[in-house]
Amino acid sequence: MHESCGVFGVYAPSEDVARLTFFALFALQHRGQESAGIATTDGKKIRVYARMGLVSQVFSEDSLSQLTGDIAIGHNRYSTRGSSRISNVQPLIVSKGSDTIAIAHNGNIVNVEHLYKELSDQGYVFHTSTDTEVIANLILSSPDKDWVDKIRYAMHRLQGAYSLTIMTNHTLFGVRDPFGVRPLCLGAINGGYVIASESCALDHIGANFVKEIEPGEIVSITENGIDSYREEVGRRGVCIFEYIYFARPDSVINGRLLYPARQAMGEGLAQEHPVDADMVMGVPDSATAAGIGYSRWSNLPLQEGLLKNRYVGRTFIEPDQRIRDLGVKLKFNPLPQMLDGKRVVVVDDSIVRGTTTPQVVKLLRRAGAKQVHMRICAPPIRYPCFFGVDMATHWELIAARKTVAEVRDFIGADSLGHLSIDGLIKAVALPKDIFCMACFTGDYPIPVQLEMDKLALETMPTDQQGHFGIKQR
Repeated sequence: MHESCGVFGVYAPSEDVARLTFFALFALQHRGQESAGIATTDGKKIRVYARMGLVSQVFSEDSLSQLTGDIAIGHNRYSTRGSSRISNVQPLIVSKGSDTIAIAHNGNIVNVEHLYKELSDQGYVFHTSTDTEVIANLILSSPDKDWVDKIRYAMHRLQGAYSLTIMTNHTLFGVRDPFGVRPLCLGAINGGYVIASESCALDHIGANFVKEIEPGEIVSITENGIDSYREEVGRRGVCIFEYIYFARPDSVINGRLLYPARQAMGEGLAQEHPVDADMVMGVPDSATAAGIGYSRWSNLPLQEGLLKNRYVGRTFIEPDQRIRDLGVKLKFNPLPQMLDGKRVVVVDDSIVRGTTTPQVVKLLRRAGAKQVHMRICAPPIRYPCFFGVDMATHWELIAARKTVAEVRDFIGADSLGHLSIDGLIKAVALPKDIFCMACFTGDYPIPVQLEMDKLALETMPTDQQGHFGIKQR
């Protein structure tokens, strides 16, 4: 399961904004690993450099030195709308007449096909297959002159999830949708300001946390300081998976540090699903904290049973069939001396399609585990997400087709226990009504089509050059 993107923005005339953005994107790399990009402006020109690959692969001293100015925005991408290709990398630079903006987007727009057709009928030409370009053109299509009013116009038309950083030649904007699906926060640095998907990015560049950008809020940053504008909000829809899996455990969302929240999930699992066992292990790295919590509550010793190769998936070299057949062994290596003859409680964050978990169970058994008891921090995922999480279609979700007992047998575990929704809410220690938990319940914040194709806009014309290398607008 993958979350869509990480976004960042900085207005800091006294700083090397491209370098700050580079290190912030480095901290947000977990949110997207397909492409990375930075756009800057010196007040006259907007320059962008964006390519496929990780942050460390995309940028060099030479490319950063060409990205000059006082304002920058950056983006890490995992595709949830539009395929993984060079023309879809962000930030996007979009113009209409004398108006030009750079935009970076985290989320997913559910009425994008309708908006795309409407804008196409008005003569707008698209060069990508992303909903981000639809957002940008919708902003530019506003008859209003003021940029805040233009963004408001778009917000009134958009349905879905969007945390945005937007840059004109003189202003940095941070925008969060009225549901607050994806996180966005504001920080201060040396007389300037930064906007980031997660607070961990502020820590990495030495910025001080100021506040979370609220659902429905537009933050405008210029040489005159910060202005804030609020749109009317109704039902909240913060994605619960930010707490379970997506965000880094050292980030703060809604005032809650995620690491103790994940420990509390493990404690809740131990209370709801105790088992007589010899050891507890968390599947690294996403369930490490939850494993500690399970161990602490159950008084079972915490051990490492799997070591993770953290560089798997960090290459564009395709494995041959022999390597591909190794499957999960490419990612995890068991420790037989720790597992041999043991009854093992394995804590993991979620089961989605049910393709990886059976391999993990087999790996542990082959290493000598006598029993394998799976404990999952997320309740059964029975419904797809349409708000920026590329998890699966409805028919691919194993919990949509099988009972917990049937899933247990399918994955080959001796027992299987999921944290309940009430137990999850207790662990995050925040009001239940602020969250979107549609993947568990089917109760979406807004009406959606039960099946939506992330490649639905692929038939639009594409600019074969994309945003490859430095471009100026």
